[in-house]
Amino acid sequence: MTTRAIIQYVKSHSAGKVKIAYSDIDGILRGKYISTDKFLSLIDKGTTFCDVIFGWDSSDVAYDNASYTGWHSGYPDAPARLDLSTFRKIPWENDLSFFLGELMDKKNKPSHVCPRQLLRKVLADSNKEGFTPFFAQEFEWFNFAETPQSARAKNYKDLTPLTPGMFGYSILRTTLQNPFFHDLFELLNRFNVPIEGLHTETGPGVLEAAITHSEILEAADRALLFKTAVKEIAYQHGIMATFMAKISESLPGCGGHVHQSLWDKAGKKNLFHDATDKHNMSAIMKSYIAGQLYCLPHILPMYAPTVNSYKRLVEGAWAPTTLTWGIDNRTVALRVLSGGAKSCRLETRVIGSDVNPYLAMAAALASGLYGIKKKMKLQPATSGNGYRDYSHGTLPTTLNDATETMKRSTIAKEIFGEKFTEHFVQTREWEWRQHLKPVTDWEMKRYFEII
Repeated sequence: MTTRAIIQYVKSHSAGKVKIAYSDIDGILRGKYISTDKFLSLIDKGTTFCDVIFGWDSSDVAYDNASYTGWHSGYPDAPARLDLSTFRKIPWENDLSFFLGELMDKKNKPSHVCPRQLLRKVLADSNKEGFTPFFAQEFEWFNFAETPQSARAKNYKDLTPLTPGMFGYSILRTTLQNPFFHDLFELLNRFNVPIEGLHTETGPGVLEAAITHSEILEAADRALLFKTAVKEIAYQHGIMATFMAKISESLPGCGGHVHQSLWDKAGKKNLFHDATDKHNMSAIMKSYIAGQLYCLPHILPMYAPTVNSYKRLVEGAWAPTTLTWGIDNRTVALRVLSGGAKSCRLETRVIGSDVNPYLAMAAALASGLYGIKKKMKLQPATSGNGYRDYSHGTLPTTLNDATETMKRSTIAKEIFGEKFTEHFVQTREWEWRQHLKPVTDWEMKRYFEII
């Protein structure tokens, strides 16, 4: 829709309001309703939003170590802008108008803490090199026959899964929960978050959806909105959806794999494909993969941002642990799918469902471009069990180790900028310290009587 058509739609909608939202550092949408008149008044001149969304964690607890904002600054409003190109109609809210926004700095320049602005920066770097990146994300997630109240009352224990047992790619289960499946497919498409496929994954109540690919900024918008939209649609069916990377040590984790390819400036030719190569991989694709592998340990918190993320990255759980790549191999970190000229792409499998899509895609693209810029040579492909290929190293195993590596890394600062890297590292250090405080059930069971 044109800007004029969007404005006319907002004006004519009977609700008299629109919904706006911004992504925080954890990929959680923070927003509000504003009146139609308010929206119309800020289209040209911009707006503001409280900068506390980058001064607290996912539980609204204020950081004590961040410099961007805090008690020292008084948590003021930051300049912000709404991106009219993100216009959507929310089908479960009577087609109410919705817009995504971005925070700016005091000089009305892109804010160094805003995840969407970081992705814009990396995209601009890519465009300067003549590349048009096409991306798509797929998500696995658990669903429970619970409400926020019932889950909290149970202390998040012994929750009732939407369906019982391990039943991946089940036709029966999609029939059992058909109204929910139907709404997911139809309402997400109407919300302009089109999905190519939806099926059960292995695990009680687990689903997987693949979002249709697009240019990278739109792909990240879709992925971010997908997670919130799924939760909202689930609410309407008395269901709770969770995108935690790992909910149980005895069950598989949940991936948020990102598929990607680089095309020419016009977006007509896939620059990853080379029909003359043994694996149909171009030199650009090989250097791109080499860059990702090289940078992976330096920027892992961008792909695995929580304490829980690292409980997914364990051997034999359908998530990688080694710095490996392979052709159509689901045991490696980077899986190459190089069959056709249009479909030739890379799947980054390290990424979990708990990720902020803006940061994950920015990290994937920036590290790939780093490899192209440095003309990096690709290590040999891993065939067979990638969990046993230690020849090129392994991933950090905790958020603390990964964050310390990123903090010391000159690569992270080079590809993301010093200010963003400093702020992001501070938030991950905070996240690690929060998890050290509570006494867990595991500790009580292990030590209460015996010790």
